[in-house]
Amino acid sequence: MLRIAREAGAFVVEDDFVRRLVHEDAGPLPRPLAADDPDGVVVHVCSLTKATSPSFRVSALAARGPVLERLRAIQIVDTFFVPRPLQEAALELVGSPAWPRHLRAVSAELKARRDAMTSALALRLPELALAHVPSGGYHLWPRLPDGTDEAALVAAGLRAGVAITPGRPYFSAEPPAAHLRLSFAAVATTQEITDGVRRLRRAWDEAPG
Repeated sequence: MLRIAREAGAFVVEDDFVRRLVHEDAGPLPRPLAADDPDGVVVHVCSLTKATSPSFRVSALAARGPVLERLRAIQIVDTFFVPRPLQEAALELVGSPAWPRHLRAVSAELKARRDAMTSALALRLPELALAHVPSGGYHLWPRLPDGTDEAALVAAGLRAGVAITPGRPYFSAEPPAAHLRLSFAAVATTQEITDGVRRLRRAWDEAPG
C-alpha cells in the first residue's frame, strides 16, 4: 500500500481512532502504517475521545514533510488551537498511572459486551450471519439474508424499542448484501444487550419480508 501510494504521488490517511478500543483477547496489535513510512505518504490520525468521553474532544494528526506543513496551516486557520484547559487535562490523563489501568478496564468491558451480544444473537437470531467477530471496536456487522429490507427492519426495531442502524450507508460502494450495524458500547450493562437482542427478535418476526 505504501509503495503504491508513493508511486502514485498519493497519500494514505490512517484513521487509527479505534486502537485504544482493542478487546482483551486481541493479542499484539500491528504497528501503525506511519511507523514504517520513511517517505511521508501516511497521514496518521488518532484520538482520545472514544476511550475517554464523548465530550473529551482531543485528537492528534501525525505526518512528515510538506503535507504536515499544509495540514498544520489548515488547522491553524480552522481551529487555531485546542483550548488550554483541555490540553492540560489530556496531559494529566495520559501521564497518570490510572491511564493504563483505564485502558485495560475498557478492553475487558468491550470483550464482555461483545461476547454478550454474539451469544445473544446466536441464541435468538441465528438467521443473522456473523462472518467476523471483531477483536476491537464496539460494533457487530451481521449480514442479513438475501431479500431482507434493511429499512423495514430498522423501523420495526424502533417500534419494538431497540435502535439499530442499516449497514448500507457505511459502505463506500454498493454493498454485497444487506447488513446491520449493532453497537454494544452505549449501554449500562450486558443485560441491556440481551434485552436489546430479544427486542430485535420481536422486530425480526414483525418486519415485512
